Parts: sequence; structure tokens; C-alpha cells
Amino acid sequence: MTLVDVITHFDTDERCRELLVRLRWPNGVECPRCNMAAVELATEKQLFYCKGCDYQFSVTTGTVFNDTHVPLQKWFMATLLLCEAKKGMSALQLKRTIWGKNKGSYKTAWYLCHRIRFAMTEVHKMLDGTIEIDETYIGGKNWHKGIAAGRENKSVVIGIIKRGGELKFVHVKEATSAAIREVMTEHVSEDVDMIVTDESVLYPRGLPKSQVSKRKTVNHSADEYVRYEDGFCVTTNTVESAFSLFKRGIVGSWHRVSPKHLAAYLNEMTFRFNRRKSHTLFLDTLRHMVTAPVLTFEQLTA
Repeated sequence: MTLVDVITHFDTDERCRELLVRLRWPNGVECPRCNMAAVELATEKQLFYCKGCDYQFSVTTGTVFNDTHVPLQKWFMATLLLCEAKKGMSALQLKRTIWGKNKGSYKTAWYLCHRIRFAMTEVHKMLDGTIEIDETYIGGKNWHKGIAAGRENKSVVIGIIKRGGELKFVHVKEATSAAIREVMTEHVSEDVDMIVTDESVLYPRGLPKSQVSKRKTVNHSADEYVRYEDGFCVTTNTVESAFSLFKRGIVGSWHRVSPKHLAAYLNEMTFRFNRRKSHTLFLDTLRHMVTAPVLTFEQLTA
């Protein structure tokens, strides 16, 4: 799917709604209140009616599109741009691309971007196989140079990736063994085959007891980044590459990410990264958007 395809095939609100209906209710329209079958009313706004609970609704009711005044074609364009931007896209750039320099408002574009990111929240899955885990620091001066001074003012992100599988970024309050243990318990299966880390002191105490014996380390302080043991590659380069991609997004696109909204940007990055080879990324994102709950501006800015 390209931007030209979106402009060509979804040039009217009606066509956009037809696609959303198929994505939200592949087995037929159901009432969002009681899950009973509903019928379409003969109206211009494409409303549906549930006789069971006497409720009228549309395909955008109860979703991130709820009560939007932005035309659905612009929603579709914004979704595609965020999906296909490998290093992300700022709300200001999105505004200039869709509305133009002197039209639209930054607030509208910013809210729209965050609702799309909100829908990109991944379903929780336990990772197994061979796992790489590392931590990084976001924000503040010279964070991209790895300078340790002032880390107390930075946001800590723990990255976990299954080799050949999914990536997860978790924003934690501080880099401690307790935080590592909590993240590992929540996101990594006890049946994991191997865990690769660097030689940070966080991990010996941070890993659950069942996983300590499965740990292999690479010594970065000795300029060791890759080591082979009986044909097994001991490295954390995969998760570090994912960190690098996210930081390039901050430097080149977003410029600055507040701790309050950091998790949303991490969600966007991991959602896109885990589907980087998918030919249906645009449709997958729209499917998440019509099944995700409402995100009001008040909730976002509270």
C-alpha cells in the first residue's frame, strides 16, 4: 500500500468506512454493547442499529476514531505515513504533509498521531528461544554519547528481543536488578533456551533463578561484541541495533520525547519493527485502530 493507493482507493468517507467495517466485523456487524447482530440503517452517515439493546452506532463508535472531526481519508494517510516511516514521523511533519504549512493545527496532528500510537499497543506474549536483553538511557544532554554522568535524570528503557522474533521495549523507573527481574518475569518464558546480556552487574541478581544458568555474556568493556561458542553467537548486537534505530527516530524525527509519553513512542517503534517484513502493515494497523478503545484528549494530557 502506497500513499497514492490511499488517495486513489479511499477518496471518500464512504469507501473508508466500508474498509473499517470489514476489518472490525469480518463475520458481520455486531453491536459493541451486547455483541448481537445489527442491521444497517438507511442513512447517509452509515449508522447501524441493534434491536436487542436499542442502540445506534457507527463503525468508529468506541474506537480511536471516536468523535473525530478529521476526514477518514486523512486518518488513512496519517496511518500509512506513520507505518512506513522507519524512524518515525513528527506531528509537525505530518501536519505539513497532509494539511499543508498554513492549514490545520499542530494540536490536531499531535492528538491524531498519539491515537494511532495508542492503537499500536501489542498484545502481551511471552518470549522464548534465544533472548537478548540490554538497557539504555533516553533524554538529557549527551545521552547519545553514552555518558554516565547525570543518568538519574534520564529515562531507562529495557529492551528484549527474541532472535528471529519479536522485540519489546519496556520503560522502567530506574535501572535496578529488581526492575530487570520484574520485566523478565512478565515478558520472558521460563522455558527460554538462552539469555545473552552484557556484563552489567544488574543481570546476575536481576534474572529469575530458573534463568541464571542459561545466561551468556559479552564483555563490552574489553571491546568484545561478538563471540562464538560451539557455533553459538554470543552478542547483544540485535537489541542494540533496535535501540539505535529508536534513538535515530528521536534525533531525526521527534527531536525530544517526554518521559510521560515515552511508552507510546516505544509502542510505535516495536509495532513497526515486529512487522517490518509484513505486506499488510497498513491493514494490520487499521485493524488495531478499530478494535482499540477510545483515547480522549483529556486522558492523553492528564
